[in-house]
Amino acid sequence: MSDVNKTIQKWHASFKKGTDFDSWGQLVEAIDEYQILARQLQKEVQSTNSSDFTEEQKKTLAKIATCLEMRSASLQCTQSKEEFNLEDLKKLETIIRNVLTYNKEFPFDVQPVPLRKIFAPGEEENLELEEEEDATAGAGSTEAFPPRAPGTLLPRLPSEPGMTLLTIRIEKIGLKDAGQCIDPYMTISVKDVNGVDLNPVQDTPVATRKEDTYIHFSVDVEIQRHVEKLPKGAAIFFEFKHYKPKKRFTSTKCFAFMEMDEIKPGPIVIELYKKPTDFKRKKLQLLTKKPLYLHLHQTLHKDS
Repeated sequence: MSDVNKTIQKWHASFKKGTDFDSWGQLVEAIDEYQILARQLQKEVQSTNSSDFTEEQKKTLAKIATCLEMRSASLQCTQSKEEFNLEDLKKLETIIRNVLTYNKEFPFDVQPVPLRKIFAPGEEENLELEEEEDATAGAGSTEAFPPRAPGTLLPRLPSEPGMTLLTIRIEKIGLKDAGQCIDPYMTISVKDVNGVDLNPVQDTPVATRKEDTYIHFSVDVEIQRHVEKLPKGAAIFFEFKHYKPKKRFTSTKCFAFMEMDEIKPGPIVIELYKKPTDFKRKKLQLLTKKPLYLHLHQTLHKDS
């Protein structure tokens, strides 16, 4: 079997797993599967060195990714405007399985989301040799910005006796050019000591309130693993991202992280570091000498 057929087989298995979870009412697991698959499809669509798929096939994959995002959004928010039901999603199973031969019209009128460009860690740095001079670009610009996928925040896990769950409220971030950041949002991930993901990655919705040197998020993030099950040396990362109209992609501006000994109820203020995000925490450089930080509030939920 060719590599491309193996890839399609994996996608199909992931799709089936997601719709199975969905039909069994295991929504957290369904959302995980949908989002992981959507990311994989988007990576394939954005890959410039892949000749496995034609442009038309890539468009189909991008539309499937959009439908997965929409179904995921529907499950996370009962008032979602993007109501996309499971029966509709299941119609895409034959398309994903036969994407190499599929030549009919796509069954839903969706647009491939011009999603933020997905980069390998550090890859985006090669594309931006400057940071300061285009901090003002786009301020006041009337250019239409591509729509972003909805925030991918997940619901709290079910409680387990004797186990602790952590909710982190992202209050605000302090940046000297806060007012000029376009479509700012935060990506939250939990990594082990080697920088490997322990949980599904989550994105906040775009922050809408800015004042002086602060961008306010006021959003709760549910960490998708019991605190007792987090391995020694793990850390929770917060990457601040914003859209760059000149380059038409979303860039990481800075990051912060919280280590296991910092998990305790109440407010916490953590330092901001220069990109690229160093998930192994080996070469850290503070973003600024100014007293600008990420402000969080932690709540621990223990089921006794």
